[in-house]
Amino acid sequence: ASAASSALASAAGGISSSLASAASSAQAAASSALAGVKGGLDAKADVSAGAVSFTDGKAQTTLTVTNHEQQGSNRYVIQVNFTDDSGNVLDATAVTVPDVEAGKSTEAKALSNRDLSGSVKAVVANAVRY
Repeated sequence: ASAASSALASAAGGISSSLASAASSAQAAASSALAGVKGGLDAKADVSAGAVSFTDGKAQTTLTVTNHEQQGSNRYVIQVNFTDDSGNVLDATAVTVPDVEAGKSTEAKALSNRDLSGSVKAVVANAVRY
């Protein structure tokens, strides 16, 4: 019984480690999408994330993007982290929002790459306006 318990604990640790690795990879990919924007300005304050809901196992949230500029339109690339109650990143994605007119707001959807469940929050980790 002790060997079975040990094997189960080891398997659970491996699964946990594997999930953490997948979340880390998703977070790195989303960060990379933002890093690829040349001449972008920090726009995290322009974006808010709503409550998380689930569709076909994927977590999703509605992002509200407000262009506070006085003129012209801007594009946004936003990194959304899906986290648990402790703030651990479960998954991450990057969302591109084209052409938000000056002084206007628009909504966009962020969808997790992996199936998630339980208590999941959406956090705007980064946003770039260009």
